[in-house]
This record gives sequence, structure tokens and C-alpha cells, in this order.
Amino acid sequence: MSKVLIVGAGGVGGVVTHKCAQHPEVFSEICLASRNEAKCKAIAEQLPRPIQTAQVDADNVEALVALIESFKP
Repeated sequence: MSKVLIVGAGGVGGVVTHKCAQHPEVFSEICLASRNEAKCKAIAEQLPRPIQTAQVDADNVEALVALIESFKP
């Protein structure tokens, strides 16, 4: 089992998150992050299992590194 960090809650990020959530034997923990955490939470509410969400701007390297270090995907 492994942890996955998905950055981006647009169309592709949503599909990837749904697909990962279908395979808990592979992806034990999922974190979906985007500039707009509300979009992440909306996707999370559609899933059959709980996932973590976070707010991060992928252009902000310091913030992205901090998220990676805290979640440890």
C-alpha cells in the first residue's frame, strides 16, 4: 500500500482521484490538493472512502515542498 498526492482538482485531477479511490489495496491514503480546496472537498464528497484535502499553489515551490514533506507520498 502507498500514499498518493494528487495536485490539481480540475477534470484530470478529479478522474485520477476517483480511479485511485477505487483501489485502496494500492493507494492506502490519498491527498488531493489544489489552489481552491473547496474543489478538492467537492470531489472528496463524491468518493466512497475518505481522503485528505489541502490547499496549495503548485507555483509556490516552498508551499508544495512543505505539503510533500508533511504528507510523505
